[in-house]
Amino acid sequence: MNLDWGNLLTLGHLVNLLDILVVWFVIYELIVMLRGTKAIQLFRGVILILIVRFISAYLGLNTVSWLVDQVINWSVIAIIIVFQPEIRRGLEHLGRGSLFVRVRHENEAANKVIDGLDKAIQYMSKRRIGALMTIQRDTGLEDYIETGIDLDAELTGELLINIFIPNTPLHDGAVIIRDNRVAVAAAYLPLSESNLIPKELGTRHRAAVGISEVTDALTIVISEETGEVSITKNNELLRGLTQTDYLKFLRNELMNQEAPATTNNIFVKAMDWVDQRFRGGRR
Repeated sequence: MNLDWGNLLTLGHLVNLLDILVVWFVIYELIVMLRGTKAIQLFRGVILILIVRFISAYLGLNTVSWLVDQVINWSVIAIIIVFQPEIRRGLEHLGRGSLFVRVRHENEAANKVIDGLDKAIQYMSKRRIGALMTIQRDTGLEDYIETGIDLDAELTGELLINIFIPNTPLHDGAVIIRDNRVAVAAAYLPLSESNLIPKELGTRHRAAVGISEVTDALTIVISEETGEVSITKNNELLRGLTQTDYLKFLRNELMNQEAPATTNNIFVKAMDWVDQRFRGGRR
């Protein structure tokens, strides 16, 4: 059978294909965003309700269909109420000034985080103070944040050092860093059951690998036996990192490489001026 590519590749068909791809992309990004949070349970519930709706309509169960329709109609309002903080943060993120200004601000914040981590890592590694620090990325860590002690503090090297000093209330467990701030300390992370983890490594390393198996978080581990610095990402354990190694890794992962090379660029200056005016700032 010969396909009539001329009829298939029409503008209408291409628009329909683009429409489908956009919907699938939005669904994929939504799943990635919700993975690792309690919202994924709600998402599964919505899928289950939709399945029940289709089955009841197919079988002609009118009463069940009516009840499910009522649940769907009211659930939109319920979702907006329950996830109001997340929706608000998302809208604020979309309206955060120009691309160049936003990238530069994000990189400045990431640079401060890296500097604070570096100071803490150097101090604790030399003194063989065990530490476990997880950096949230795209995947939410709410389920694990809820197990820790709330701090919501600016990240500094001194704060991290004080948290992990032995025999203090917060030293046992993980620090979780979210939005460039220390969200919680003494949090519990899932332990990996992988047989590939060397036997000499302890609970901290298993927790670091465990969280990397279920999320895209970066986790830094300092061994209290050897002072060795390790990082886990996507189920991969990088061991024996020098200061140069982990700084290069963190900059590649946490800083946006599309940032303008210099702020002397006239376009960047113009975007900076517009950003300041719309934020109500005055030079």
